[in-house]
Amino acid sequence: MIEQLNKAFDSRVRLGIMAVLVVNEWVDHARLKELLGVTDGNLASHLAALEVIGYVQVRKRFIGKRPNTSYKTTVAGGRAFRQHLDAIEKLIPRKDV
Repeated sequence: MIEQLNKAFDSRVRLGIMAVLVVNEWVDHARLKELLGVTDGNLASHLAALEVIGYVQVRKRFIGKRPNTSYKTTVAGGRAFRQHLDAIEKLIPRKDV
């Protein structure tokens, strides 16, 4: 059963990133950092890994004169994350009520 788990989400940071992004349209770097309680470098490396495999889309722009980097899940990323959650649920035995 564990072969259905997605190794891309083994890290608690990546799992947290996807959990935030899957329920939001775009989330900026500062907000993700705040929500997850991680360093800039740690967050950036995990986001880069998710971007490389096509699970996260990056948008760089200026708001006024300040640079802003935001992220959202791709269709493939959202699908992969939901499949991962489904696989976790299958591992948890259900008790009849």
